Amino acid sequence: MKKKSADNAILNPKDQVSETFIPFSFFWVFTWFALAFFMVTPICGQSKSHPIFDGDTLFHNLSQRWELDSENYRGNFRFTPYKPTYILLGRWTSDVNKMPTSLNPEYSVETPIALNSTELKFQISFKTKIVRGLFFNNLDIWAAYTQKSHWQVYNADLSRPFRETNYEPELILNYGMNIPFLGFDIRMAGLALTHQSNGRSLPLSRSWNRIVFHLGMEREYWQIYLKPWIRLNDTDDENPKITDYYGRMEAIVSHQFGKNLITMEATHSLRTGANNRGSIRLGWSFPIDGYLRGRLEVFEGYGETLIDYNHRQFTIGLGVSIVEWR
Repeated sequence: MKKKSADNAILNPKDQVSETFIPFSFFWVFTWFALAFFMVTPICGQSKSHPIFDGDTLFHNLSQRWELDSENYRGNFRFTPYKPTYILLGRWTSDVNKMPTSLNPEYSVETPIALNSTELKFQISFKTKIVRGLFFNNLDIWAAYTQKSHWQVYNADLSRPFRETNYEPELILNYGMNIPFLGFDIRMAGLALTHQSNGRSLPLSRSWNRIVFHLGMEREYWQIYLKPWIRLNDTDDENPKITDYYGRMEAIVSHQFGKNLITMEATHSLRTGANNRGSIRLGWSFPIDGYLRGRLEVFEGYGETLIDYNHRQFTIGLGVSIVEWR
């Protein structure tokens, strides 16, 4: 039998030693705006040396993002953008998950956690090509990493803890192509071995492994990614039936108009009836200054994080981004 760990200390904030904090959120908002500035400054400073920031191009096609054509090749082991990188300075939820549960009873919280409905959320994501032209000229291997964190930075009563952080390393096999299809050009297809976990222990631990297939297509101002997956079996299932909640497939659609980008990320269980579940995330990226963009995000459904895999909620957040889907 596994023992419940020190993670449970978060469940009883009254037992913790009280501390004195700088009043509410002005300090923290200023701190994160400063962090966003220092994140953007070195990246924008690479504009002459890093091809992905060449010229005045804010958005990139699939060939530029994934180096599908020889003129877009930038070299192995060089970090490039993967998923969006952003900070939501305020993210509000309609239903705080104060008692995370799992269909595995060992992974269910028994005492409510004193969480706020408003928190800070940020994500970083990057990839690097590690093998070019495996067996075929257009077959490449990439390594990628994404980290998404939800920080109760405005929750002084609970000592401002990180509520949830999801770590997601990937090994990606990607094949470049150019096949016309229904007015789009299919530019890439492949698969990835993906691990995602939150690095916690009982009863808050969540993790799963997948083989994720992908297909990328585009035309002019549109890009579409289709990502169905197969979940790999775990010896100890921390989140049973996660695919009936989080889903078995994801579709990512982006549309550029001017310097704005509208995105939709939707997951679905590919089931009907009681298991007809999933999520949808709508995003609007708008220009602020240079490569710094504002980001408005709305989410509804299951699985915004691993700890919330079977928890349905509506969330809305506002912040800044330096990398988007294209």
